[in-house]
Amino acid sequence: MDILVLTAHRDLSTSTANRKWFEALSDVDGIITRDLTAVGGPEMRFNPSVEQALLEQADRVVLQFPFYWYSSPPVLKAWIDQVLLFGFAYGPDGNNLRGKELVLAISTGGPADSFQPGAFNSFTMPELLTPFQQTALMIGMTYLPPFVLHSAMSRDQTRLDASVPALISHVTSPRLNYNAKQPGSESRQ
Repeated sequence: MDILVLTAHRDLSTSTANRKWFEALSDVDGIITRDLTAVGGPEMRFNPSVEQALLEQADRVVLQFPFYWYSSPPVLKAWIDQVLLFGFAYGPDGNNLRGKELVLAISTGGPADSFQPGAFNSFTMPELLTPFQQTALMIGMTYLPPFVLHSAMSRDQTRLDASVPALISHVTSPRLNYNAKQPGSESRQ
């Protein structure tokens, strides 16, 4: 499986979790990583042809970012606006991403229990991630369960270190998509 990881962070060099994840994922065979802030520059400008070619080669796309203000960093929104274009990702001939998989890899500043009805953030993570799920559905991608590291800013080195192999396992697992045919699952006659 070919995996494309698109990392969206305002300044990856100052990150704890996202930088560590980006570096670890960059060392995994079969994974291409892109720091969207470095690629798009301060203007957040992307070459749609280059980005679309990378998407077409991938079986699974991972959007990796810190969750703040209940969304992604602006660079990811700019990338989406400039790359997932009519005629490519949606519309009558826009079926280039159909059947590919989308996974979110997110770090949050708050604890898991703050993402509940009646708690500090009022909503669950699945509810807050609905716009990403709907984007995947609209462009024909299979939305897979996200990987979420809560309290990423706690600086708990043990938790952070443990998140790295857990993230790699999550984003590379063929079993993440239970609808996909698994190796060895072919029917036997």
